[in-house]
Order: sequence, then C-alpha cells, then structure tokens
Amino acid sequence: MLKFQILGAIEIQSPLCTIRPKGTLQRALLATMLVSEGHLVPTDTLIDEIWGSEPPDGVENAIHAHVSRLRRKLAPLEEGDRSTQLVTHPRGYRLVLGDDQLDALVFSNGYERLKEASGPSAKVAADCRHLLNLWSGSVFGGPVGGPTCQAAVAQYDEARRAVQERLFDCELDDAQHERAIPELRRLLITHPYQERLHQQLMIALYRAGRQTEALQVYRDLSRGLAEELGLTPSPAMQAYEKAVLDQDPVLNWSSIVGPTAAQRALVRPSPVRN
Repeated sequence: MLKFQILGAIEIQSPLCTIRPKGTLQRALLATMLVSEGHLVPTDTLIDEIWGSEPPDGVENAIHAHVSRLRRKLAPLEEGDRSTQLVTHPRGYRLVLGDDQLDALVFSNGYERLKEASGPSAKVAADCRHLLNLWSGSVFGGPVGGPTCQAAVAQYDEARRAVQERLFDCELDDAQHERAIPELRRLLITHPYQERLHQQLMIALYRAGRQTEALQVYRDLSRGLAEELGLTPSPAMQAYEKAVLDQDPVLNWSSIVGPTAAQRALVRPSPVRN
C-alpha cells in the first residue's frame, strides 16, 4: 500500500522506495490532490492551485499532461494489477485514499478522537505525542500551491498547536513540569505570541520553584507585544502574572487561572503529585 506524507516534505512511500516529487507544478498538483483527502478536485481548482491567475494557453491539456505524468510516477509503486488510485472524472480528478495512507488524514482523525479523550493524563499525553510524531517539519516542507493548499496548511497547523497545548496540560496534570519546560521554550521561539504556551510555561516554572523565571516569561511577552505589535497582554495573561506574584494556591493544582475568583471556582482542583 502506498503511503503519502505531507506533514513535512512531500513524499510517496512504498515498500520498494520513497519518492520526493520534484518541480513546482508536480508538487502543487500532488499537494492539492492530497489535501482534498480522497474527494474529487475540480479541474478549475487544480488550475488555480498550480498557475493562479495566469494559466497558460491550452491549460486543460496542460493539466491532463501533468496528471498523466503523476499517474505514471505512481504506477510502478502501486500493488499488482490494481487500478490506479488517481482517477479521472468528467469534472476533475480524485486521488483515492484509505484512512491510513495519508499522514495528515491519520493526524486529523486522531485529533478528532483526542478532543473527546478522557482518562489518565499520562495516557492522553502519550496519545498526543504519538500524533505529534507524525510531523517531520512544516506542511509540504515549505510553501506550495494556492488558496486550497494554504487553507489546509492553516488547518493542520492549528490542529497541531491544539494537540501541543493538550499535551502540556496533561503533563502539568501529571506533575511532568520539568519535562515540559524545555519543550515549551523551544515552541515559543517559533510561536512567540501564543499566550497559552506562555501560560503553560509560567505554570511549569512556578511548580519547579522558579518563580522569578515564571515572571520573566510574562515580562518578555509583554515587551514583545508592545514593541512589535503595539499591544498589551490579555486579561487572562495578566491573571497568570498576578497569580505568580501572589503565589496563588491555584497554580499548584490547575493549569487554568481565571482573572477573577469566580472563574477560578469553576475549576475543580486535583491532587498534586510530588
């Protein structure tokens, strides 16, 4: 069975070999087919993704030629005499995919299950790490395609951040704050204005007995927002600073700090493990 990877460099994997498609047009074609996750892709969409507002003369013939080229690339990798996965329809093309053939589809399905997951924090954290291990880099390995591909990149990246945040919440619940600290610091290099990551790092540092460093996380964010965006931290973010300054007991049993006592009362405490 063929495997396709887009959570990193675009790859086509088979038991025999791994292929990384070359050429901007071929990569855009394959990327668009893959982010459609097995659904029909209209010819007009492919034209827009590959050439944008400046398609060449005879563009439909050009599309057919590029699809034929991709089909020839897939043919030696497909098993036995089975018909090709790249199917032509009157309105466009479809790359038939099983649920486990595309890493992004595996990730998306796992993310949907994770949103409803409950149970021990350590088990949920392990599930989060399993999903995050599907990623080997940025989607497609870098910019490719047009609006459809760009929308898919935003969707996958947003889901990835949500899984990362869930992971750190679970690790904080499981008293794994020392493990979370270096990973949170690395993430904040590429996501310097993600407040939830700052909040989780402040909690982790505070529980590790590093109150001064926890406060510095807030001050660095505040300075960065002011200098780069002309903004101030949100009220929720300010509540974390106040909680650290006050050595609020809520920091020892919850990763959620509300700006008011009433909001804090909505969070049920759980025992802290040493």
